[in-house]
Amino acid sequence: MAGFGGVTSAAAQFGWNENNYKAHESGRNGFTVTDGRKYARAFKVSFHWLYLGEGSPTPSDKEEMIPLVSFISAGKLSEPNGHSEPESQTLFPRCNLPNGDWIALKVEGDSMDLYSPPGSIIFVNRLEKDVVDGGLYVVMTDDGDATYKKFRTNPDRLEPQSTNKDHETIFPRGPVNVVGRVHRTWLDFSN
Repeated sequence: MAGFGGVTSAAAQFGWNENNYKAHESGRNGFTVTDGRKYARAFKVSFHWLYLGEGSPTPSDKEEMIPLVSFISAGKLSEPNGHSEPESQTLFPRCNLPNGDWIALKVEGDSMDLYSPPGSIIFVNRLEKDVVDGGLYVVMTDDGDATYKKFRTNPDRLEPQSTNKDHETIFPRGPVNVVGRVHRTWLDFSN
């Protein structure tokens, strides 16, 4: 906030809700990834440093962000609210994930709620297509739908991990068509 003359002045200059910004600035309330990106751009600081406390406050063009590209359930991948322009697209920091081709997906439904409750975000590495027993994957089913499940062997199957016992195990008729391996679930409790 340095150089902005206080919370009221900064909120007015950037068109932010003063009470929300004051709560974020004082640490009374946490803030969302979207707010973190907005504040980092406004104050010309690193998003990783501001939001995660990692690295230097100096922004870097190399801060890799992962786009939210779709929703995942026991159905087709669907676009989040239609086409997203790059500036308005929801992005998440890669923070501590290995190198890869990463996408973020919002979970709909409860078939994996033991790992990823509805509304959570999963991070999927599209370079990891070799299945291992017990790994979590986004896969295309024999019907051409996408789903998020745990892969098990002997026999090969895709198991839901849910408190809802109505979900059934999927037994693929052929090789599993992997979109990518799931490495992390992100829950945002600030909304």
